[in-house]
Amino acid sequence: MSAGEIDGFADRIRKHQGGMISAWVGIPDAMLVNHLAQEAFDAVVLDMQHGMWDMPAAANAVAQTRLAGKPAIARIPVGDFASASRLLDAGASGIIAPMINSAEDARALVRTTKYPPLGERSWGPSLALNHMGLSADDYLRSANDLTVAIAMVETRAALDAIDGILGVTGIDGIFIGPSDLSIALSNGDQVAPNAAEIDSAMQHAVARCRAHGKFACAYAGDGERAGELLKYGFDLVIAGAETVQLRAGARRAINAARRIASGS
Repeated sequence: MSAGEIDGFADRIRKHQGGMISAWVGIPDAMLVNHLAQEAFDAVVLDMQHGMWDMPAAANAVAQTRLAGKPAIARIPVGDFASASRLLDAGASGIIAPMINSAEDARALVRTTKYPPLGERSWGPSLALNHMGLSADDYLRSANDLTVAIAMVETRAALDAIDGILGVTGIDGIFIGPSDLSIALSNGDQVAPNAAEIDSAMQHAVARCRAHGKFACAYAGDGERAGELLKYGFDLVIAGAETVQLRAGARRAINAARRIASGS
């Protein structure tokens, strides 16, 4: 993926041009991000909500992701809209904001991720200018189209308000967090991201996205579940966290070595 293709990520996902699979990284190591970005992922998400990223490390990871030819997306901590604009300044192609439960929450996200007339994003994209090779004027004119603001739908309130959230100008799409959604819909009784009730809610969310002309993303715990969600019509899915993939790879190598050594 060339620099132009990286910066065409927003256009691609808005036009639903094929299901995309993204890496998901919470370990704050830019070199790990670079290694994952060498694989056939379409993007890399930096999880700053539950991961251990700070801003300098995240900015470095954005650069490493772009160096590997992929767009970087950042999930910010709950309500940390100030970090959203800083990550875009660092060259991120998108922001995922958790716990967007209402149209007003969605408007708050837009205010910090979009320049006027859509929002009130403050100026200072020095690293983004470097990465994209754009003049200041060209970046200002194109930034709202080159980057995406993604609202997480992961509570009963958000599901109820999904049409209002999707109706906010400047919200480009949503991201379903099925584990939190399962906790919310079961009133705290279980974590069941693959339950039938969650499948139904996720398919409803995709339908509402299509009705509003927006895109839909979701977290999946592994590749098999990611494939199911792509069949549901999601535009971008996560095929498991890097910690799960790391440990699964180590387990396969260990088991293979033991099996061959024992002659079984």
